[in-house]
Amino acid sequence: MPTVAVLAFDGMAPFELGCVVEFFGLPRPELDVPWYDLKVCAETAEPLRVVGGFTMQAAHGLDVLAGAGTVIVPGVADVRGEVSGELVEALRQAHGRGARMVSICSGAFALAAAGLLDGREATTHWRYADLLQRRFPAVRVNPSVLYVDGGDVLTSAGSAAGLDLLVHLVRTDHGPNVANAVARRLVVAPHREGGQAQFIEAAVTPVADDGGVARAMGWALDHLAEPIGVADLAAVAHMSQRSFIRHFKRQTGTSPLRWVISQRVAASLPMLESTAAPVEEVGAAVGFESPATFRHHFTRAMRTSPSAYRRAFGP
Repeated sequence: MPTVAVLAFDGMAPFELGCVVEFFGLPRPELDVPWYDLKVCAETAEPLRVVGGFTMQAAHGLDVLAGAGTVIVPGVADVRGEVSGELVEALRQAHGRGARMVSICSGAFALAAAGLLDGREATTHWRYADLLQRRFPAVRVNPSVLYVDGGDVLTSAGSAAGLDLLVHLVRTDHGPNVANAVARRLVVAPHREGGQAQFIEAAVTPVADDGGVARAMGWALDHLAEPIGVADLAAVAHMSQRSFIRHFKRQTGTSPLRWVISQRVAASLPMLESTAAPVEEVGAAVGFESPATFRHHFTRAMRTSPSAYRRAFGP
């Protein structure tokens, strides 16, 4: 089983750690795939204070963290404080051995302190983005996105975005069917692209919208194989194009056309997994106008080509 190590620390909030435990620490025999071996690690064997008034002890030290296949840092105690030399060394050792390094929310400060984000694009919670950039100017901080997948180093925004990144990790390791099953069990979204905006102005549909955006999204899902433009979506929503784009961005955090592209990529996955149809036919079946366009958007979203994806997860 692949080993996942998550850092626990004094003064931590429990939510992010709990999310990691839910994803990687619970047995999932119903999925019939090798699951993860989760190790909770800390710099000390002493009890750790947790926000909310309780304590916990980690069973493993930084030596286990340094030897894991995936290392997750769910935060830091103080975004303005220094990261200990011991933790910096353990993070560098893990990365040097080829571990996949992951941060949630303020955990990016620990990866940055270890130099693992130098020259890379990274994200963190929007309220910490300016501080991360000031403290670590070699990092290209993107304050707008849910998460950034840099291959061997991945960073995510605030707590909920951490869930999106954890689903993404499972999808990368085991494919969409397993990721969707885990997401369903946890009642979270099965897939949100990392480039989606962190901050959504209105999570609840405004009264003035009267369900127009939802209606347009439902229509688009039923017509993915056809050409879809903003004008088509706005017409279904009974709005002007300008008003539709504004309402759509407020409610979803992304643009209408970017959302359509993500849905087309998602719709192509089952076809690549379960059929031998040529890649060109798969792309056309979900609405991409050319094989080159399909490959471009698929690779951008999935970090691999359609053909490589089929070799990994296909029949």
